[in-house]
Amino acid sequence: MDPEGHDIASGTVLQAEQGQIQIHTENIFPIIKKAVYSGHEVFLRELVSNGVDAISKRRMAAMAGDCSEGEEGRIQIRVDREAKTLTISDNGIGMSADEVKRYINQVAFSSAEDFLEKYKNEGDAIIGHFGLGFYSSFMVASQVELVTLSAREGSEAVRWSCDGSPNFSLEASERSEPGTDVILHLMEEELEYIEPSRIRTLITTYCDFMPVAVQLEGETVNKREAPWRKSARELSDDDYIELYRYLYPFQGDPLLWVHLNTDYPYTLQGILYFPKSSGRADWEKGEIKLYCNQVFVSDSIKEVVPRYLLPLRGVIDSPDIPLNVSRSALQTDRRVRSIGGFVAKKVGDRLKELHRDDPRRYAEIWESVAPFIKIGAMEDDKFADQVADLVLFGTTAAAAACEPDGEATEGSSLDPIPAEGGKAFTTLLGYRGRLSGDHDKRVLYCTDEAGQAGPLALWKSQDAEVLLADTFIDTQFIPWLEMRHEDLKFQRVDAELDDSLQEKESELADAEGKDSSEKLRELFKSALNDDRVTLQIQALKGDNAPAALILLPEQMRRINDMGALMEQRLPGLPDHHVLLINRRHRLVEGLLKLSAGSVITGSGSSPSQELASALSAHLYEMARLAVGGLEPNQLAGFQQRSADLMGQLMERGL
Repeated sequence: MDPEGHDIASGTVLQAEQGQIQIHTENIFPIIKKAVYSGHEVFLRELVSNGVDAISKRRMAAMAGDCSEGEEGRIQIRVDREAKTLTISDNGIGMSADEVKRYINQVAFSSAEDFLEKYKNEGDAIIGHFGLGFYSSFMVASQVELVTLSAREGSEAVRWSCDGSPNFSLEASERSEPGTDVILHLMEEELEYIEPSRIRTLITTYCDFMPVAVQLEGETVNKREAPWRKSARELSDDDYIELYRYLYPFQGDPLLWVHLNTDYPYTLQGILYFPKSSGRADWEKGEIKLYCNQVFVSDSIKEVVPRYLLPLRGVIDSPDIPLNVSRSALQTDRRVRSIGGFVAKKVGDRLKELHRDDPRRYAEIWESVAPFIKIGAMEDDKFADQVADLVLFGTTAAAAACEPDGEATEGSSLDPIPAEGGKAFTTLLGYRGRLSGDHDKRVLYCTDEAGQAGPLALWKSQDAEVLLADTFIDTQFIPWLEMRHEDLKFQRVDAELDDSLQEKESELADAEGKDSSEKLRELFKSALNDDRVTLQIQALKGDNAPAALILLPEQMRRINDMGALMEQRLPGLPDHHVLLINRRHRLVEGLLKLSAGSVITGSGSSPSQELASALSAHLYEMARLAVGGLEPNQLAGFQQRSADLMGQLMERGL
């Protein structure tokens, strides 16, 4: 077996000898021993990978006529409980004595001293990244034996043995077929690797998609076939779904997938899946599995894939991702950044394709793909340009007419896009195309249909189209959109009400020169006794217009939301806000009449005026309740005051 893929020379008759490994072993073995505490199970991946490489080398050498072809390649793993050994065998090209000296004793790389010096402070930066290959076996073994026979004609089998010290032995041995046995004499604290169930798990984890059969006690354990190495034309939808179910059992089926395949300027294959939204996406580590030539490397690829795509699932397989350096170096590698950009572009292309070809399907899955698109757009300018026309919002506009099969006609755009439950979706471009009049630069939006039901109903009653931006991300995404569209003004429905929602009525003044608006202002100002609440008195259109509304000026509310985000809390009702009183509402009209009661008590006010003041305060509390502005500890008092007021009203009516 050639652990690091070097060419094979012809065998020679071997004389037994003793010697020392030609490297500063006082450096290499402590590094290996230290790595016991971080990822030492990768030794199996290293040894099986070496066997697969040796089988591949034999296949190529046989095609060139340099050695015998042999049977179909396979890796066999055997355990011996009594001897406490684990043996990994291959029927690859094998090695001669000279090759063992060259590739095993010299640790299979040049400038070994410089290599170790460079990374001696990196801890486990070498182990697990294909750097040491064969020598990773010393993480779990107190002694390692190598029995190998070169596939070249006339070669002699040799045995190499080392106990982890600088000393080794090399002597003639017996082996009937070309290939290599690596025999590990396990340390007492590593006897977990003598358990077949543990080895089976490691094979499934690291070697499942290797192209060579990996057998445990004669049974092939790995799947061998890696679907992502095929072209998209060779795979059906069922093939993609089957791989997803295998990699992520009990997670349901994916929403859509992206097939990656390029060989310039680097080699990369893979399949990425958009999962159904679960609310538990991992934006720091991710769930994409990284492979190198079908060998599993890691399920943490935050250095490779842009952060906004980390919660995608699937596989990326590339031999060009540098795995033998520390993670800090990986983050700054130009190829890695280029690969991340390639992946992001392919994801964007797939989303554009779906939006163009099947807008209904795109709308159906929008809730699950929206976080990827919105966060990606805010973090990556190139991705933002690519997905600029793919961002959807729910809309109060009626869904666009479409063909019976749900597709837009050729050359047309389906906007608004109909969705289940009578809902509709639109793009910002589609929304802008429907704006007209004096407010063609204003974008109305709602973030909570229940909490903003009053003002939302008012706008809808005047046929104003409102976008439904009801996700947490939108609190950051909408200001970002404003920066990209400087000509637009985004206004939440409860920020302010313009003239189109107000009746133009003249008011009559009384004998003291006060109109109803002034009287209401005095009543509420006295009842609330809070200078932080700005009062507006308006006559609102529509019979269903509410009696009172809390309005939150756009910039003031955004500052409050940003402060909540910085403090990692939910945004509450800002202390400074607007209370709009609808003077056309019959409840407000009744308050005016009630406050005009003339029987004065010793306190300087009539019972009617006191009741009107209490009702005014209650009306303000109801407006706060509608926007979630009452804290849990305030609700009990609100309920008690509500009961008291109803009692007083009943007494007056009886």
